[in-house]
Amino acid sequence: MTSFQFIFQYIKRHKVRYICGIITLFVVDFANLFIPKLTGTITDGLTARTMDWEGVKRALLAIFLLGLLLAIGRFLWRFFLFGASRSIEKELRNDMFRHLEKMSVEYYNEHKTGDLMTRFTSDLNSIRMSIGPAVICVFDASVMTVMVIGQMMYYVNVKLTLLAIIPMFFILVGEIYYGKVIRGRFQARQEAVSNLTDYVQESFSGVRVIKAFVRERAQRYGFARENKNTMEKNLSIAKMQSVVMPLLDVIIGISSLITLIYGGYLALIGDITLGRFVAFNQYINMLVWPMLACGDAVNMFSQGAASISRVQDIFAEKPEIFDGEETKEVEEIRGRISFRHLTFIHRGHTEPTLKDINLEVPEGTTLAIIGRTGNGKSTLVNLLLRLYQTKGGMIFIDGQDINTIPLKTLRENIGYVPQDNFLFSDSLKSNIAFGVEGEDMEEIIHATETACIHENIAAFPDGYETIVGERGVTLSGGQKQRSSIARALMKDAPILILDDALSAVDTDTEEQILRNLKENRKGKTTILIAHRISTIQNADVILVLEDGEAKEIGNHETLMAQGGIYRDMFEKQQLEAAAANEVSVGEASALGREDEKQAGKGGAQQ
Repeated sequence: MTSFQFIFQYIKRHKVRYICGIITLFVVDFANLFIPKLTGTITDGLTARTMDWEGVKRALLAIFLLGLLLAIGRFLWRFFLFGASRSIEKELRNDMFRHLEKMSVEYYNEHKTGDLMTRFTSDLNSIRMSIGPAVICVFDASVMTVMVIGQMMYYVNVKLTLLAIIPMFFILVGEIYYGKVIRGRFQARQEAVSNLTDYVQESFSGVRVIKAFVRERAQRYGFARENKNTMEKNLSIAKMQSVVMPLLDVIIGISSLITLIYGGYLALIGDITLGRFVAFNQYINMLVWPMLACGDAVNMFSQGAASISRVQDIFAEKPEIFDGEETKEVEEIRGRISFRHLTFIHRGHTEPTLKDINLEVPEGTTLAIIGRTGNGKSTLVNLLLRLYQTKGGMIFIDGQDINTIPLKTLRENIGYVPQDNFLFSDSLKSNIAFGVEGEDMEEIIHATETACIHENIAAFPDGYETIVGERGVTLSGGQKQRSSIARALMKDAPILILDDALSAVDTDTEEQILRNLKENRKGKTTILIAHRISTIQNADVILVLEDGEAKEIGNHETLMAQGGIYRDMFEKQQLEAAAANEVSVGEASALGREDEKQAGKGGAQQ
């Protein structure tokens, strides 16, 4: 699909408004033609003394009525054409957002946020200008020019008109070349703006890391580099415009000079009247706007074409994960999960992240997944959610291939607490109720009590109306995790996934949350991903992943008896905990001895 075909499908939806706007614009341009003629008639009438005061008043009244018509007409064409372009901008933005929501996680791994934001803002603004103001400029530059030249030939003089419009052909040729050059420069500028936006967004998001590593100066240098690149790309456009616009003024000036010299000569020898010479100069001035408008139109169309191409790139990306023809509705999801020879390779990787995983998880089971970092634990649950796409016949829920379950149904029946614990810049109440319709306070409080976060929230000055910062930065790590758990519990889904969701809470709180989950989720499937064995040792089934393979499967007792990877991890963690405890006891003893010494010194002094 070409850029024109792409944008024309939106213009067609507003064709009535475009037609009304163009008709109104035509009426305004046509009415404009009579003002110089009336001015010339008044000039000739007063010069030849053939027009009395009544005639002058009638002519002035006609000019006033024409001015009123022009004012109303200009309001209407702005209402129709600008309104249509704004509506198309809104529809494009909605369609882009809807399309991006369908894209898989892999797409966002490969595309920068700053670049996508630039396409949502700067590029859509350029498109709006190309289908709104540029349309007006083109219409005026063509229709108005034709009508004015026709009127100049008919009312004044053919030879004078032909001489005056010769410079206009140079403008036409120059603007065709200008349009080709400016499009490439504008596209380069948009890429530079995207890079700058992305750099700023990453710097603000990672400000804590920047400060912790004292990298403010390095970031400033990096920003200055990106900013300079953006400035240079903007200057390349400005340089082009600084050459073209003065040349345009020169050519228009030459046309006006020809008019004054030859037109004045014709008036002196009597070929045209003084009034018609005055009218002709007004017509020449009326041609200045279409010529300038032509340059603006070329500029806006070139920028718009570059931006349409960038927006088309987004729509050209097809979602990898969608409901196919094999999709069929399910009456109810109960929570029985089967992994059958599950193998998965991330896009761009050569080695599989998961290799031949086979596991049956009965309904109501608590499955724990443990393993070293980078062994595919999160990938496994992301495949269950279909955030990544896997081949058919590898993952089943209640005996049905997940690729045949509608995405909406699948995800509605899975509660999920991701590793990053993302919270929106909104109230805690809205964040916790994010996955359900409505904000029932009883259900919210029940979920927060289960997640052991209710008391913390109640202690905040604004309680549940407390606004959290971007990504939840105003909360501690443990508070974010527990808020995310409460959000997942609000869904009361048959399957709950906790991806390392208790790593930032203390052991006492962790034990309380696990007890609450065991009580509240009887008969429902729960999947726990953790690094601490204390978190998962009471699970019904424990899956030990090593290099993407299911090395060990069983409960805590059976895996300890095997004496393999799980037992090694358990013993290592026990030693680490014992060493940490000894350090704590030693520090406490040292503090006690120091207190005794201070007390002894005090007694001696007394």
